[in-house]
Parts: sequence; structure tokens; C-alpha cells
Amino acid sequence: MSDQRGLPPMRPTGWFQVAWSADITIGEVKSLHYLGTDLVAFRREDGTVAVLDAHCQHLGAHLGGGCVVGNDIQCPFHGWVWSGEGRNVSIPYQDRPNKARRIRSWPVAEQDEGIFVWHDPNGGPPRWELPNVREQLGAHIAERKFAPVGPDERSLKAGIRVHPQVIAENAVDPHHFRFVHQTPISPTVLHEETDGARWQAKVGFGRRWSDGVDRPDDHDNTIQIMWSGIGTSWNGELLGRGDDAAARIIAICTTPVDDQYSDIFATYWIEDGAEDHAERLVQAKAALDQDISIWHTQIYLEPPGLATSEAAGFRRLRRWANSFYDVAG
Repeated sequence: MSDQRGLPPMRPTGWFQVAWSADITIGEVKSLHYLGTDLVAFRREDGTVAVLDAHCQHLGAHLGGGCVVGNDIQCPFHGWVWSGEGRNVSIPYQDRPNKARRIRSWPVAEQDEGIFVWHDPNGGPPRWELPNVREQLGAHIAERKFAPVGPDERSLKAGIRVHPQVIAENAVDPHHFRFVHQTPISPTVLHEETDGARWQAKVGFGRRWSDGVDRPDDHDNTIQIMWSGIGTSWNGELLGRGDDAAARIIAICTTPVDDQYSDIFATYWIEDGAEDHAERLVQAKAALDQDISIWHTQIYLEPPGLATSEAAGFRRLRRWANSFYDVAG
């Protein structure tokens, strides 16, 4: 099943970012709309975040105008109180709650500055956990210290006409770097592997990698790319050679809003103490803008017309991506 542009459905299974941790403080309520659904997120008194379908199951009022009461949320219309698990726990003018009515509660994960919800079109529980990002990107990234993420290191690209899978296909598309990002030559995909929901690749930049040989202990001028499902990705970059190499982590998390548009949450970690912090942040943001200028008007071809050097990678990634769609999606 696909939409009018030939794309797979905009309701894939997986984890999707809906906010940054800094967006929701204790006691705060935030209205959201993702995956074709009105949602409400709130941070409970115990510090955890809950995400529910947005409408009270009394008379349908939107809970976004409500308030947090302890670890629960109170409807602004008649004061019914709902737990983060979607159960009615109090009706202020009745001595017992309504146990028959429930609001859908979305599984939530909070890590790496982000708040993520689990989506399964069949309503199933999470099939995998989000990865330990720095550990999975490799010791050459994990051992580095990064500057704190502030407002400048968070960028929301809202209402982009792109499917998450189109962005995931960048992981196997080295040749776009020459024409979109103006690199002197195409980088080389040195290694690809998949393990269930995870897709990981190592890409080398510069002529020293043009032989296509992956030297596992050599990470100079490389990017480690990791996808967990098709909604969440992280790049671990080591730019430069030897002691002068500087690290950067970029998270690109794409969440469908409806059947045509997605929001892209971009988060940037710059190595702590880097004198060119501002410059490296500007460069990273510019690269995403360059990609978006293509994605926003791109159509999806199945099958695509592929050159020999890129065909195997695209076909492997599309086979992997197919596992995240439900036929009823």
C-alpha cells in the first residue's frame, strides 16, 4: 500500500521523536499532532513524561488546556482526572472513577535530549529499545566529551513534504554528497550491517578511503551512521586526521505529521572545547537545509533507476525498511 507519490504508508512501526526534553518541564502540558493523531504530552511530578491521545473520554474536550495534578492530567472542561496510563482516576463530583473508559497511552522513551513515542498501527508494544547511541557509534565517539545541548543545538524543521524512508536512504547514497554538499569526490561506503531494527554504516571521506577497504581501527574522516527503525538516526562524525580530528554527533529524527508531511528534529553535539564550535554548528545545519531542499519536492520511484555502484545498497535498505510497514498501515 502506498500514497499518491508511490511511497509506503506514512504510518510505519517504530520510535518517533515528538519533542525535546527541554520542551516540557515538570507540571507542563503540551499539545502535539503526529502520526495523524492529536496528542497531549505532560511531565508528571515524578519527572517522567506521559503521552496520551488528546481528547477526554467524558465529552471529548482537548486535554491540552488541562493541568497536571501530581502524576495525572485534569481535563479543563469538567475536571476529570486521567493517569499517564490513560485510566480515569477521579471525577470531582462523583465518589468513584469511570473504569470503563480509557484514553490511549503511548509508550514513551526519553533519552539523548529527546522524547520519543512508540507507534505500531496494530497497537502492539515496543519491539525494540532505542540504542545506547554513543556506545553503538563506537569507542572513538563514546570516549569524547561533548558540549551541552542548548537552544542553538536544537532545530525543528516543521511541515516538510518527506517520508522518513526517503531520509533513511541517505545512508546508502554517497553520490549525493558531490552535488548537494559539494564534496570534491563521493565518499565511500566502507561497511554496512543490519541487526533487526538497526541499520549501521561507516562512510569514509577523501581519496584515502577510495580503495573501499574498511580499516576498523581507523576513523579519521569518517561518519558512523546508525538508524533504529526509519524514524530515528544518529551520525557520529570524526572530521580531520590524527590528533586534529574533531568529533560531532548529529541526530536526525523524522516523525510523520499526517499522510504527506513530517517534522524533522535535528540535534547537534559538538565536541567540548572546540574553538570552532559555532562554525561547525552552522556547517551541520546548512547540510540539513541542503538535503531538505531536495526532499521537499522529491517523488518516490519504485523501482528506481539505479547506477551499478549504488544499486545493491539501495535495494538492501528498502528490503530492511519494508519490515516496518503493516499492510493495513
